[in-house]
Amino acid sequence: MAPDGVPETSPAQPKIFKAKETSPFHSYLTALLFLGFIHFIFYLILFSFFLSFSKSLLVYGLLLILAVIPVDPNSQWGRNLARYICKHFYGYFPLTLYVEDINAFTPDQAYVFGYEPHSVFPIAFLALVDLTGFMPLPKIKVLASSAVFHTPFIRHIWTWLGLAPVSRKNFYNFLSSGYSCIVVPGGLRETLYMEHGSEVAFLRARRGFVQIAMEKGCPIVPVFCFGQTDTYKWWKPGGELIVKLARAIKVQPIVFWGRYGSPLPFRKPMYLVVGKPIKLKENPQPTPEEVVEVQNQYINALRDLFERHKAKAGHPDLQLRIL
Repeated sequence: MAPDGVPETSPAQPKIFKAKETSPFHSYLTALLFLGFIHFIFYLILFSFFLSFSKSLLVYGLLLILAVIPVDPNSQWGRNLARYICKHFYGYFPLTLYVEDINAFTPDQAYVFGYEPHSVFPIAFLALVDLTGFMPLPKIKVLASSAVFHTPFIRHIWTWLGLAPVSRKNFYNFLSSGYSCIVVPGGLRETLYMEHGSEVAFLRARRGFVQIAMEKGCPIVPVFCFGQTDTYKWWKPGGELIVKLARAIKVQPIVFWGRYGSPLPFRKPMYLVVGKPIKLKENPQPTPEEVVEVQNQYINALRDLFERHKAKAGHPDLQLRIL
C-alpha cells in the first residue's frame, strides 16, 4: 500500500465512457425532471399570488406536505424513474467520462470522491452514481446540501437518484456501510467566488471531508468536470449590501437561466475526469497537521488533473483558482 497522500504507482488503465445520444424527447424530459423543479416551484408560487386566498393556501399546503412527507429511497417506482433519468440525461449535452485508472477501483472498497467545481449546479456528478453504471462500484451516495431535502419535488427525485443530506453522521454511516461518497468540497459557498471566464475551487478551508476519509481509511479521489460551468448563464447582483448578505448566509444570491430562459441547461459538451485514488491508512485521530498534509495532496492532485486534461477537454486557456 502506498503511504498516506500518495497515489498508487502501478500501471494505469484509463477508461473512457461516452454518453449515448438519445431521442430529444427523452433527453429533454430527463433534463426537466432532474433540474427543472426549482423554476417550477418559483413560477407556481408566483402564480398563486393571482389565486383566491383559499386556493393559495391549498398550493402552499401542498408544497409544505411535499417538503416534509418521508421519501422512501428504495421505492421501486422512484428507482425506476431514477434509472430512466440516468439512462437518457447525459445524451443531452453530451458528456464524456475519463477515468484515469479504472483498475484502481475495487467493488469492496469505499472511496471519497472530491468533486469540483460546484458551478451553478454540479450536474455531472450523476455520471458517477451506481444507477448510471460507469464506475465499477455497486454502492455510491452523493452528499448534497440539506436545503435540497426540504424542497418539494426535488427532494424526491434526488433521493431516488442516490443523494442524501450532507452531515458528519451521514458521511460516517455511509462509509462504514461500504458506500462510496461523492462530495463537492467547495459547496454552495464556492458560488461567492465564481467569475466568468475561469474556474474556482474553494478548498483551503475545507478539511472535514479529508479528516473523515483519514479516520475511515478511505481513499480520496480527485474529480474535475470541464464545461459544466457553461451549461447555465448566470448573474450575481453586486453592491456592498449584497456582499455582506452573501458572507453572512455563506451563499451567493444568483440568478441563472438555461436555454430560452428556461431551466433546461445549454447543450455544452462536458468532460468529466476521475483521477487516481489517493490511498490512506486508517487513522482514527489524525492531527491537524496530518489533515492539512493530506488536504494539500488532494489539492495538488486536483490542480494536476486540471492542467493535464484541460487541453484535451477543449479548454486549453482555462485557468483554475484554488482558494
